Amino acid sequence: MPRPRPVTPSHPSALGQPTTLGHCAPCAIPPHILERIVRNGSDDQRSWALSTLVQDSSHRTIRVHNGQLRAAQRGAAPPRLSPDDGPRRTVGDAAGTETLPGRTVRTEGDAAVDDVAVNEAYDGLGATFTFYSDAFGRDSIDDEGMALLATVHYGDHYDNAFWNGRQMVFGDGDGELFQRFTVSLDIIGHELTHGVTEDEAALMYVNQSGALNESVSDVFGSLVKQHALGQTAEQADWLIGNGLLTNAVQGVALRSMKDPGTAYDDPVLGDDIQPGHMSKYVKMTGDNGGVHINSGIPNKAFYLAAIALGGHAWERAGRIWYESLRSPQVRPNATFRSFAAVTSRQAGVLFGADERKAVVEAWHEVGIAV
Repeated sequence: MPRPRPVTPSHPSALGQPTTLGHCAPCAIPPHILERIVRNGSDDQRSWALSTLVQDSSHRTIRVHNGQLRAAQRGAAPPRLSPDDGPRRTVGDAAGTETLPGRTVRTEGDAAVDDVAVNEAYDGLGATFTFYSDAFGRDSIDDEGMALLATVHYGDHYDNAFWNGRQMVFGDGDGELFQRFTVSLDIIGHELTHGVTEDEAALMYVNQSGALNESVSDVFGSLVKQHALGQTAEQADWLIGNGLLTNAVQGVALRSMKDPGTAYDDPVLGDDIQPGHMSKYVKMTGDNGGVHINSGIPNKAFYLAAIALGGHAWERAGRIWYESLRSPQVRPNATFRSFAAVTSRQAGVLFGADERKAVVEAWHEVGIAV
C-alpha cells in the first residue's frame, strides 16, 4: 500500500488555512469548508459560517448523548412486524430559532403545505424510509419502526443540516453560497443514514472509522436518490449535494463519489481536497482526523464496485455494503482495510466469486489490498 501523505492542519496544502475549532458533528457541510468561508467570504458570509461552526460543535455532544439514549432504550418496545406500515413522519418549523423540534406543521398523511422546505423534508424522510424498506426490508432508522422527525428553518442563515441522534435538522442556508438544505435528497438520505450506522456498526467518528462513517452515509444517501429516480449505476451522477450550491459558487456539489476532488473549486469555498486513493490520504487533527476528506477513498471504491456490478446499485453493491455494516466483524474502530475485507467476504457469501472479485478490484484501485 502506498505510504499516506502526512498533512497537518497548519500545512498550507491541507486546507488552505489552519483548523482552529476542533472536532465536528456529522453535518452536511464539513468544517473545513465553513472555515474557508470564515477566511475568504464577505463579512456576512463569514459571520454566518462562524455561527454555524460554533453551533455544530455543540451538536456533536447532543448527538452522542441522544445516540447513547437510543442504545439504552433499544428493544424496550416490541418492534413492528413489518415496514409495510409505512413511515411515521412529523415536520416541525423552528421559524428561525434554535428551538427543537419547533411548531408541528405537517404530520403523516397530511396534504402538502405552502412551504417548500416542509414538503421537501417530508418527502425526503419518506423516500429514505421507502429505500431502506424496499431494498433491505429495514423498518426505519432503527429497524423497529422509529418515527421520523425533522425540523426546518433552523437558526438564522444556518449553513448546515444534521442528524442529532433523534431527528433531522435543516437550516435555510445563507442564500449566497448555499440553498436551503432540504433541496438535496441525497443530503437527507446521508444524514438519516448516520442513524442507521449508529444503530448497526456504531463506527467511531474519528480517523478511518469516522471516514467510513461518512462514506457509508454518502453511499446510501446517493442510493436513496438513485432509488427514488429509478436510476442505474451508469445513469447516476454520484454527486453528494447536487443543487445545494448557489449559482455564485464555482462547483456542482459538495462531493463526487465518482471522481473525488472535483466537486468544486471556488474562491470562497476553496478547492475540493478529497483524495480518491490511499497515496493521497490526508493526516490531520481537524475534522476529527479528516473524516469528511478521506471518505473520498471508500466512496470511490463503492462507485467502482457499483459500476463493475452494474444494474441498480442498491441491488448488489448496496446490499454488500449494507450487510457489511450489519456484520459483527465490523468493529467501531474499523479501518479501511478491515471494512474492505468484510465487503469482499460478504460479496462472496451473498452473490458469488465474480462479485467478490469486482469488490476486491474496486478496493485495489483505491490502494487498499484485500
